[in-house]
Amino acid sequence: MTILIVILVVLVLLVMYVIGTYNGLVNLRNKVKDGWAQIDVLLKRRNDLIPNLVETVKGYATHEKTTLDEVINARNKAVNASTPEEEMKAAGEVTQALGRLFALSESYPDLKANTNFLDLQNNLKDTEDKISYARQFYNDAVLVYKNKLEMFPSNVIANMFGFKPEAFFEAAEEEKEVPKVQF
Repeated sequence: MTILIVILVVLVLLVMYVIGTYNGLVNLRNKVKDGWAQIDVLLKRRNDLIPNLVETVKGYATHEKTTLDEVINARNKAVNASTPEEEMKAAGEVTQALGRLFALSESYPDLKANTNFLDLQNNLKDTEDKISYARQFYNDAVLVYKNKLEMFPSNVIANMFGFKPEAFFEAAEEEKEVPKVQF
């Protein structure tokens, strides 16, 4: 009888462990999804600001069509991205294109003084800062989730229930390059 009670207690503890680990994995997966949702909202906000910025710049820099087209093309890729991985890649392209656009604005003093341009530039800067913080939160959540998926014994439960790892939001290769500065 005592052996039966011991076996029953061990089984109950094992079931409780499985339930607790499963719920912990669900919680971590949901934190990752929430982190991505926050980034997604900010990327959409940035993409909504871009057409107004391009229209403002067009009035001052009409012969800079290539740069403006790059910004619009990058924005369109970002808007049409259907997976987080595609959105991450497109977000990097948008960041690079905006950097070239803001560098272009240095050549146009009237544009730099335009209040609409300055307001849009400040809104984009604030949004970029928020994206940076959201990326950090997302990547932290992905790290904790991946650790739980890979560490024993929680990895056994994760494999049993089909939990899959999520991708980090990494900087594009072009963003990692050291900028060339010439005086």
